[in-house]
Order: sequence, then structure tokens, then C-alpha cells
Amino acid sequence: MLNFKALILILLVSACSQNEQSNDFSNGKQSATTVKSQTQNLQLKSLSEHDLIANLDENSDADTPNLRSAHALYLAKISDAQVQDSGKVVKILADDNRGSRHQKFLVKISSWQTLLFAHNIDLAPRIDDIQVGDFLSFRGEYVYNPKGGVMHWTHHDPQGRHFGGWIKHNGNTYQ
Repeated sequence: MLNFKALILILLVSACSQNEQSNDFSNGKQSATTVKSQTQNLQLKSLSEHDLIANLDENSDADTPNLRSAHALYLAKISDAQVQDSGKVVKILADDNRGSRHQKFLVKISSWQTLLFAHNIDLAPRIDDIQVGDFLSFRGEYVYNPKGGVMHWTHHDPQGRHFGGWIKHNGNTYQ
């Protein structure tokens, strides 16, 4: 998987090269007007370090996940990455009882982004007292979708092949 900073660099280089290819270079030179127009067309939004990567440890070992914010992963459309974040419960959904049972709810992590939680209650305790408006923190695996994303693996892995996740709610840790 590409390093997130490398991905940003690739996207910037790609945007610049596409802009250069779209111009007419009849004599190999560009006018000041063309250069100015290229500069105006490529307006990049400045992102803070928090927006891009929250708690990224470049030197992590095999026992420590490379943690990122769900917001940064959503913006980059990246899936299957470890996240540690927090948010406010905005909706409680019906459990999914097909196959492994999952407790489902929506958590708002920014002014416009929500995450669908699929918390496996066959492997971790159910959060019985969860209510709309509750604040929680979590660690798990993020999967991108256009609606904001899905959080799963918010529990331990009995086979030990996956980083363990958790949900912290009202002073209790569910893993």
C-alpha cells in the first residue's frame, strides 16, 4: 500500500502534468498569460496535518497499526486502513443478524462526515446503553464509501491475524 504522503505527491504531479499537456506549445515557449492562467487553474486547498494524518507513525512495527484519521482516508478514498478517532452517535440502527451478528449505528466525526459502524457482537460485547448524542472513541478498520465510510474490526481478532480494535463508551472499553 502506498504511503499516504507519497499518494498526495503523485496526485500533485499528475495534476501539474495534465495541466501542461493541455496547452498549445507552438514554438516551445509559453507566454506570461498562459503561465498565469495555469497558476490560477491549479488552486489546491491547504490541508492541516490533522486533516491529512492523525497519529501516523512512519516507523511502526508489526504489532502497532499505522493509525490515520477517517476524515483523511475519506478524502483520499482509501480503504482497509487502521483508524483511531472519535465522534458523536447520531443514529442507532437495527442489528444485522445475517452471518456474524453486528450492532449497527452512525457516528458523526466531522461537521459533514458520518461513519456506519458494524460492531461484531459475536466477538465483542454489545454496547447496550448506547444512545443518540453519546460520545465515543474507537479504533478499527475503515472502508471507504461515498456516504462517509464504514468502520469494522472494532474488536479483537481471535486468530491474531488482524490488529485488534475497540470502542470506548461511557468509561467502558468494548473489544
